[in-house]
Formats: sequence, structure tokens, C-alpha cells
Amino acid sequence: MSRARWRGAGGALLGLLLFGVGILVAVLLLRTYTLPSSQLIWQGPELAQTELTPEERLQLKKAIVGAIRIPTVSVSEEELNNTALAEIGEYIKKVFPRVFSSSIVKHEVVAEYSHLFLVQGSDPSLKPYMLLAHLDVVPAPPEGWDVPPFSGEERDGYIYGRGALDDKSCVIGVLQALELLLKKGHRPKRSFYIGLGHDEEVSGHRGAMKIVEKLQSRGVKLLFVLDEGLAVLDGVIQGIKRPVALIGASEKGSITLNLTVNQPPGHSSMPPAETSIGILAAAVSRLERNPMPNMFGEGPEASMFEQLAGEFAFPLNVMMANLWLFAPIISRVLEQTPSSNAIVRTTTAITIFNAGVKSNVIPRMARATVNFRLHPGQTVEEVLDIVRNTISDERVEISVLNSFDPLPISPYDESNFGYQTLQRTIHSVFSAAPVAPGVCIGNTDSRHFVNLTDSIYRFSPFQLKPEDLSRIHGLNERISLEALERLTLFYYQLIQNADSDKVPVAHRATHEL
Repeated sequence: MSRARWRGAGGALLGLLLFGVGILVAVLLLRTYTLPSSQLIWQGPELAQTELTPEERLQLKKAIVGAIRIPTVSVSEEELNNTALAEIGEYIKKVFPRVFSSSIVKHEVVAEYSHLFLVQGSDPSLKPYMLLAHLDVVPAPPEGWDVPPFSGEERDGYIYGRGALDDKSCVIGVLQALELLLKKGHRPKRSFYIGLGHDEEVSGHRGAMKIVEKLQSRGVKLLFVLDEGLAVLDGVIQGIKRPVALIGASEKGSITLNLTVNQPPGHSSMPPAETSIGILAAAVSRLERNPMPNMFGEGPEASMFEQLAGEFAFPLNVMMANLWLFAPIISRVLEQTPSSNAIVRTTTAITIFNAGVKSNVIPRMARATVNFRLHPGQTVEEVLDIVRNTISDERVEISVLNSFDPLPISPYDESNFGYQTLQRTIHSVFSAAPVAPGVCIGNTDSRHFVNLTDSIYRFSPFQLKPEDLSRIHGLNERISLEALERLTLFYYQLIQNADSDKVPVAHRATHEL
């Protein structure tokens, strides 16, 4: 072929390439700027905004302080503070007298320390829903706290103490909301349940599970369940400036394994080539160096980023709106920090390592405990297969202490009553914060309710900044009085919003090119 023809063919090829690039750019921009906006305009009348009176604010403050001061600590399934659990049961009776005396509220104690309430609505044809919270807290050694962890001390508008966020604020908030509604003479149209478990921090087997058994024996089916979980995140998601609310549409599964190695013991002066400790250390090192596969897009996390695409600045908004093209890049970026890495894969954590009794004795046995939190796209059996293949050493005995699969992904489409009612309430109470589905990386009592409904949501109605995340189960757990009031008003409005017999409908704005 002549040089002129080569030039002509090359020019035509370059033209086609530029044309293709132009088409791709146009498609990316068109999709980015025509996606539905997070701005919603709800049809139907809005509930009037309610504020607590000074007297009600003081009552709410006293309620949370008193609850924090009762050390309802759960250490293990066998080690609960039963005295404190009994005390908090008597405490809520005193603090919320209308809840316990109303003719439309039926209360019963379940498994000695959990509580089940049925608020009877005026229309029995409407399927009931359920609000969950839990009374127990994790241990809180005083070292490192600015104030004693069970003091309920107030500083600069914050109430400090174990349970302030997880989860006594929700216990107090939902009961206070019901107390206020009863005070105003409100009777809901739709019946609903309130379940307060007493052992959520150590499995919920004796609390939430017993509540479920009682409801199942009565043939109860639920429209939706709301439990603690994700929250309104302010500055937590990099690239988004304003607060966004994430509703947990699923939660991770869990596996806890013991890895055990038994080898002949001996004197440290004559060590073998490999000891029990060395073999086990190599096995757990392989687990850490070979993380579980990236599962981005196999759960609701892809929908989360896509629905929040309009909240990102350029060029992230284009990438989030076009995950069909950019998902591999986004998923690799998310792997870089522990909090976002937990969204995209099953995580591996070596939590306990036991071996040895004396410095000059080679021990017979070494044991490690490993905890995995399973991505919704994987099952227990799939993860166990990967663990066995990764360790690949028959000298390491693998035993399962406990396990359960990830929870099914609850619907979050526009036809689902529970999700849309939560979204409407969040928009009203949290200044029209954008709402998106997410994955709850912790486990909640709600996992026991899968046979009662397919719509289980995990949302704690308070706002969290990056520095607040470590306070949950950590040091200096706290909640502001303003946040506690807003949390209460969230439940107050949610109960009223749920009275509709139709799915809430909203118009979404669209981005214009």
C-alpha cells in the first residue's frame, strides 16, 4: 500500500476513534445528568413540624441519663448483668407512665428481661410493623474515658456514657415518642410493635429470638421492621459535602473460627524446624495477606453510590453514575481504607491468639480465633472453602464456633411501603438529606425477624461525623441533646407517617444538561 493510502487509512481510523470517544463521553454525561435527583417532593400533606417543650426536653434528658447509669452490660451469652436488666425494666415503667397504662398498649416481659409492646391501631385491616432497640451495652472499662462511662454526665451539650449511641438513645427515643403521642390523645390507624431485646450485644438468642417465637406462635406477619444500623453520615463519605442518610437494606453475615495446631512439645534449646506457634502464625499470615475477593456490586453498595452520584463533584459524579464502566476503579479505591474496604468484601480479623506457658518451653498447642464478616454476595460455605484453600495446611485444624449467612437484601424500590416511609420521614426530620440503601457491617437483632417480613431496615436516626464512628463500642460514647431530640421526633413522625394505607409517592427532580 502506498504511503498516501496509509495516511488516508490512518486518518480514517483516527476519525473513527475520535468519533467513538465522543459518543462515549456523550453517553457518560447524558447518564450522569439525567439520573433522578436525590431531591424529592412528596405528594400529600406534610406533617406539621413538632418541637419539644422545655419541660419535655428536660424529661428526655433525665430519661437518657437515668438509662445510661444502669450498667446493663453483656459480656457473653452466659454473663449478663441480670440485676441491671431487671432494674432498667422497672425504670422505663416509671419514666413512661402513659406507655404502660394506656388501654391501647399491651406490654409483656419476654424471657425475663426483654420487652414487647403492641400498640393497637384503629384499623385492623392494616398489617403491623415493628420498631426494635436493645437494652444491653458492651463493657466499658473506665480507662481512657473523660468521664466515668456509666455516669451519664453532661458536657457542652452532650450526654456521655456507654449506650448513649448504642442503643439506649433509640430505646428512650421510641418510648418518648409514643409517650408524647399518647399525651396528645393520638391513636394510630396502623398497629405496631416495639421490641426491646436484652442480649443483642451477645447474639439476641434469648431476647429477640424469644420475641420472634412469641409472634410466630400468634401468626403475626410484619409489614416492615426497623432496627438500629446505619445513620445520617456527615463528612464520612469522601467526596460528598452534605449529610446523607444510609438505610441498611442488608447486613453482613459472620463466621468465627478457631484455628488450632498441635505439635510435640519440647525444650527451647532444641527447637524443631517448625513449632505449633510458627505453623499457626504462618496460617494466619496467609489469611491476612490474601484477603477475600472484592465483591463490589454484588450487594446494595453499587446502588448506594449510583443513587448518591449527584452529590459528588466532577469527575466523581460521572464515575458514580456510570458504574457499568468505572466499577473496577471505584472498588479498588474503596479497598484503601478499613471502613470502605468493609463495604466491598468479606473482612478477615485475627482477634485472639493463644500459645505458650513458659519462655523455655515449646508449647504443644497454639490456637487463634478469626472473625469474618460476610459480604451479602457470599455464603458461609463459600468463605469456608476459601479459608481452607488459603491456609492449605492439614496441620491446622479449623473448627467453626458460630456462623450465619448474610441477611437477604430487603427491597428499596419505589413500591416498598417501609423503605419509602422511612425515606419520607428522614427527609422531613433531617433537612431533606439524600437517602440511599447500604450494607450494615455490624449485626443487629433484626436478623432474627427474616421469617416475619422481607422488609428489614437498619437505621439509627442520628447524625455521625467521622470522629463519632470510633465512639460506638469505644471511648467517650456520647450523644448531643439536640440529636436526642431529633431522634425522638423521627420516631414521632414515623409512627404518624406509617398510618397511611398507601405507599408514599414522591416526584424526583432530574439534572439538566
